[in-house]
Amino acid sequence: MEPIHKKVGRNLQAIRKSRGLSLDNVAELTGVSKAMLGQIERGDSNPTISVLWRIVGGLGISFTTLIEEADASVTVVSPDEVEPFVEEDGAYRAYPLFSYNLRTKFESYLVMLDPGSEHGAEPHNEGVEEYIFVHKGVLELRIGDEVYLAPAGSSVRFSANRPHRYVNPGAETAQFYTVIFYADAAARG
Repeated sequence: MEPIHKKVGRNLQAIRKSRGLSLDNVAELTGVSKAMLGQIERGDSNPTISVLWRIVGGLGISFTTLIEEADASVTVVSPDEVEPFVEEDGAYRAYPLFSYNLRTKFESYLVMLDPGSEHGAEPHNEGVEEYIFVHKGVLELRIGDEVYLAPAGSSVRFSANRPHRYVNPGAETAQFYTVIFYADAAARG
């Protein structure tokens, strides 16, 4: 397992370069010396928490961004390998396939909804969009007073800032993939 200060250094350098910033620029934004930033990026220094807070505050990033694992160039995820979120007495199962991260600004799930079942969702923040791809069965999507029927092979996109319900009116388990895109986070990123 990689030491945390090495992850911090690698991630700090990646963030700095992705924004086209020099060490001088980051020093100016954060109040941390250029020399210290260089040592952190090289993994030669194990910075204090207060130094890390100055860095994340100056760059406008979350603390955990500095300690995230590097993305693999290829990731294969099987629903059998992840624990689902289960609601509606087990009739609604959402398998998290890819978690939200700052680079992609989205998260995705495989959802299984038993026949005759439904699941309600609270409104998301303004600007959040949901993309649904129905693989098996039929999904009825209720957004406010509007009802949309999406059989297998259909896709739906909607602004998710209103209450919405997923309903399975069919005789077989509905299986669909959903991608939730956080547009506000993309604008801030």
